[in-house]
Amino acid sequence: MQHKKVTQKRVKWWYALIFIAIIAAILILDILSKEWIRASLPPGGAFPEIGRLTIVNVQNTGSAFGLFTNQAFLLSIVAIAGLVVVLLFFKYLGELGFMGGLALSFIFAGALGNLIDRLRFGRVTDFIYVRLWDNVYWPAFNVADSAITVGAILLAFVALVNLGKKHEPKPGNTKKDI
Repeated sequence: MQHKKVTQKRVKWWYALIFIAIIAAILILDILSKEWIRASLPPGGAFPEIGRLTIVNVQNTGSAFGLFTNQAFLLSIVAIAGLVVVLLFFKYLGELGFMGGLALSFIFAGALGNLIDRLRFGRVTDFIYVRLWDNVYWPAFNVADSAITVGAILLAFVALVNLGKKHEPKPGNTKKDI
C-alpha cells in the first residue's frame, strides 16, 4: 500500500511538471504572437487574406463576441476568479486524470494570457480572422482564446467519460432479473 502512495505522488509530480510546461508553452506562444501583431500591424490593419484566413490587429476591449465592451476591470476580476477555480480543480487531478489536467492547463494558460493583455493594455489583441463563407466571418480571436476553447471541449469530454464510468455496474455487483 505504501508503494502505491509513493507511485501516485510521483505521477502527480510528473503530471504537474508536464502541465506547467504546457501552460508556459501556450503562454509564451500567446504573448509572442500578440507582440508580433502589435509590432507588425496598426490597430485595424490586416495582412492580405490567405484562403479563408486573415491576420488582423483587433484591439478587443470586451470579452468574446464583443460582449462587455470597455469593462477591463470587471473582466479582469472574472478572469482572476476563473484562474482560482481552475487551480482548485487541479487539486482534484486524481479524479480528472491526465486528460482532465491537460484540459485545465489549456484553460488556465488561455485565461492567464488574456488577463495579462487586459492588465497591461486594458484590452486584448485578437488577430486570427476566419471567413466561414462569402462575407461571413468568425469573430477575431487569438492563441489564448483557442486554448480556452480546446480546454473547455476536452474538459467536457473528460467529464462525460467520467460520468459514464460512474454509472457502469461494477463486476460482481450486478443484479440478475428473477
